[in-house]
Amino acid sequence: MKGFTITREEFQANWKPKFFTIFAGQALSLFGSGLVQFALVWYLTQETGSATILATATLIAMLPQIFLGPFVGALVDRWDRRVVMMAADGAIAFATLALAGAFWAGWVQIWHIYAILFIRSLGGAFHWPAMAASTALMVPNEHLARVAGLQQTLHGLVSMVAPPTGAVLLGVMTTQGVLAIDVITALIAILPLAFIPIPQPTRVQNAHKEPRPSYWQDVRDGLRYVAAWPGLLAILSMAVLINFLLTPAGALMPLLVTRHFGLGALELGLTDTLWGVGMIAGGALLGVWGGFKKRIATTLLGIIGIGVGVLMTGLAPANMFWLALAGMAVVGVTNPIANGPLHAILQAAIQPDMQGRVMSLVNSAATAMTPLSLLVAGPVSDVVGVRAWYLFGGLVCLLMGAAGFFLPVVMNVESNRMNKEAPAASSTLSSLAD
Repeated sequence: MKGFTITREEFQANWKPKFFTIFAGQALSLFGSGLVQFALVWYLTQETGSATILATATLIAMLPQIFLGPFVGALVDRWDRRVVMMAADGAIAFATLALAGAFWAGWVQIWHIYAILFIRSLGGAFHWPAMAASTALMVPNEHLARVAGLQQTLHGLVSMVAPPTGAVLLGVMTTQGVLAIDVITALIAILPLAFIPIPQPTRVQNAHKEPRPSYWQDVRDGLRYVAAWPGLLAILSMAVLINFLLTPAGALMPLLVTRHFGLGALELGLTDTLWGVGMIAGGALLGVWGGFKKRIATTLLGIIGIGVGVLMTGLAPANMFWLALAGMAVVGVTNPIANGPLHAILQAAIQPDMQGRVMSLVNSAATAMTPLSLLVAGPVSDVVGVRAWYLFGGLVCLLMGAAGFFLPVVMNVESNRMNKEAPAASSTLSSLAD
């Protein structure tokens, strides 16, 4: 939109009121999404009682962000990111409104819910890289880790507050009423974006009067950019293995609580509560502290902490449930310590017009093994026991975090991207050193 542009320097000159206005809208939208997730899971549980249907719903909600990430990221880098976020929020709101209408009319079918979950996930696949890439331009480099900590705190709060709030709301209103709340929060998230300009990256090709590369060339350039960054590849390999080993921990927790500890639903709820409290505390700590000057050291410390927490949970004897709760709290605290600085590294190091592609690729690669891990975890745990999965996963996570301190390719992740320039069109892009 002509006349609605702003440079990175102009925005950052007085960034806090503008950024946190946008952040507040996004926070409300995230809370609304949490309500929808709870309401739909509860509906499927009540109507079908089928673990297969719940697992299918989870898988459908994951697929767009896993498989479409590399292609979506290239579009995010080509388009106005502010418009992308508005369109994504709007599409999610429209889809949710359509589902609310189906509930109101009594027409809703299971496949309707699957379709809406897919659309919401597709919208998220566009929204997340657009917001992450825009944050790197809105927030000064020295505050990126603190902002990442606040974002982790927000996710912890939503994970704690949305489910019980959703349960209370479902007790006093219909499912379509809860869905309508999410539509309202999505519109609130769009409102600040309609009035606050967001800095956009300048494609260096245009500055050199070179033809703009094609969409498919942009996709290839994103892949080459990641492949030419040894430190990022090493960290991605660690993330893939950690996610493969630890993602099933949440799915197996009900079995650990009931079979090993001999406890029930209340105690299972406590594990989620302690994890959420830990997330809030860890995010707040990172928001105030900001982490070590060498950000990757903070991330590796967080990975070690996650491994320790998972090990504590797996080692807890049947009569020491409190130790498992403590372990979940440790995992919660150290999760933002691990993830927040890593996001800040990517936001600070990746040149602005590559952020959408690289962020999407990183997210897709890190979560790509999740469906396989969920398929493998059940049968393996039935054979060797649920605790064995926690013990092995926690130990591997701890050892990988510790080993990272002795691997130059990991410790120098913020600088070794300079060892090779991304080929093809990206070779004409100058790296932005913050």
